Parts: sequence; structure tokens; C-alpha cells
Amino acid sequence: MTPDLTSYDTIVLACSGGKDSVAAWLHLLDCGVPPETIEIWHHDVDGHGSSFMDWPSTHPYVRALAAYFGSPCYLSWREGGLKGEILRDNVPTGAVLCETPDGIVRRGGNGRLGTRLRFPQVSASLSTRYCSAVAKIDVADMALRAQDRFLNRRTLFVTGERAEESPNRARYAVLEPHRTDTRSGTRRRRHVDHWRPVHAWSEAAVWRILERYGVIPALPYQIGFGRLSCALCVFMSPDQAATLRFIMPERFGAFVAYEQEFGCTIKRDGGLDRFADRGRIYPVALARTDLVARALEDRWCGPVVTGKWTLPAGAFGENAGPG
Repeated sequence: MTPDLTSYDTIVLACSGGKDSVAAWLHLLDCGVPPETIEIWHHDVDGHGSSFMDWPSTHPYVRALAAYFGSPCYLSWREGGLKGEILRDNVPTGAVLCETPDGIVRRGGNGRLGTRLRFPQVSASLSTRYCSAVAKIDVADMALRAQDRFLNRRTLFVTGERAEESPNRARYAVLEPHRTDTRSGTRRRRHVDHWRPVHAWSEAAVWRILERYGVIPALPYQIGFGRLSCALCVFMSPDQAATLRFIMPERFGAFVAYEQEFGCTIKRDGGLDRFADRGRIYPVALARTDLVARALEDRWCGPVVTGKWTLPAGAFGENAGPG
């Protein structure tokens, strides 16, 4: 189901930098949407702080793509990032900050006191696997609610979930009112539709549209990762864990130390070190130290499109990520 794209005052694309959200972006271009009218929103899960959960190269990659296509790009983040929420000890969840056309807006941060002191746990429940809600879903909701420019206007919020990824995502509607929609309200009316344009696409179709546009996939795909989740995603596979321990030993070691401090492991069947022992390091991560170094830099160097496109090593690989 394709909505009338000309009927919206604003089109917002939530772009992680992963193949699916980039495919949704390119599909909008295929549909004739002028790139300068597509707002690219990227959620920085590390909260503008030092790298902890995520790949440092991800948000520079999204910025570079936006600059190439001529789309405005706005970052949003939770104050303190996911690390702040994981280490939360009798303090409120951090405020949300978002870049807007008129500067940075800050909301929240004054909620009830609470304590986490544990990593998100592998689960389909967003209360148990709280990382997605805290660092992405709730951040986007707050960014929409905090900006009066969306009142009394029609907004289309676009995301890249695909049914093929998991049974949970297969149940998502292709087009529905967004959680922040208040079109039927009596005050502060906000019409927001949520569209998932690549929901029925196969992974092959996703790679085909990236190839057609020549878009260079994000660096973790080139190293061998099948999805662009957080680097240290709680859904990581044994091979991913082994690779991460090899390419970022200090960050991996910090996670192991926190598991011991919390008395609660990420994986139910044991600690991360033992989990990584079961895996094998991705061959490209061993052979291409240049790609690994670039993936761990907080900048993007070089082009984002190429005339000599090749399928990345991680294509059609492990689908280890949130469902």
C-alpha cells in the first residue's frame, strides 16, 4: 500500500544507515519525492558521547549520504546514550535532544527515579529489550511531539522494517497512524502516518536498489556483519561476538566487566567471553584491517556511491539483530 506522497507537508525517514532504511530512502526517490523534501532522522544511540554500543562510523555515514542526495539530516539522541540508561542508578531516564531546523530541542529528563544496572536482555518485549525503545522509538516520538511545526499538518514517518526479518516484524502494518498521531484530538492536532515501504521486500530486492543507485553499504556489512544493529547488539551471534572481541577488545572487555559487576549476563546461557569462544572471526575482519579501522573511526572518508558496486561480505549472512 503506497500512500499519496504528495498529500504530506513533511516526509521524515528514520535512517539507521542499515540497508533496509537506505532502501526505503531510495524507494522514496524512485517514487519521485524530491530529495530535499525528505528529512533524514538518525538516532545516535551513544548520545553524542564516546563509543559504547554503536559503530562510530554510522552517523557520519548517514550524514555523508544525506549530503550526497541533498536531503536535510537531523540527529537525535538520549542524553547519556544507552550507556547512561544501562548504568542508571536511582536517577531518571535521560532527556531527549534533537536537531531541528531551528536548533536543538531538549525534552524530558525529569521523570521518576529508577535503576537499571543491567544490559538489555534478548527478548521480543521492548520492556525487557529496552534498548530499542529508549534509544530509538521513544526518541523519535519525543522529537515529533516536541516540535510545533508538525501541528495542524500532515506528516509521513517512514521506516525500513521488513517482514522477512522476524515473525514479530512480519506482523507490522505497512501503513497505519503513528503513535504520536492526534488527528482526532481537540487540541494540538498532529496528523502522522507511519509507512513501511519495504516491508514485503526480500533482502535481494534491498541489495538490488542499493546496487542500482551505487550506494556503498555501511562498513560493518563490508566486514561481514549481516545487519547494521549496534556493534555490541545483545542479539549478537557467536561469530559476531568473536569478531567484536578481536576488533574492539577494550569495548568488549568493558562489557564483560559490567556483566560481572551487574551479576547479570547479556546471554542467558553464560557470559560474553564464553559466548565468543564458540564463534569464529569473520575472514574479512582478519584480512581487511583497513576496513576495520574505518568502521571504528567517527568520520566517513571517501565517496558514498560508486560505479563499481560489489555485494558486501555480510550480504545474506547472519540475521542477528532485534526482531
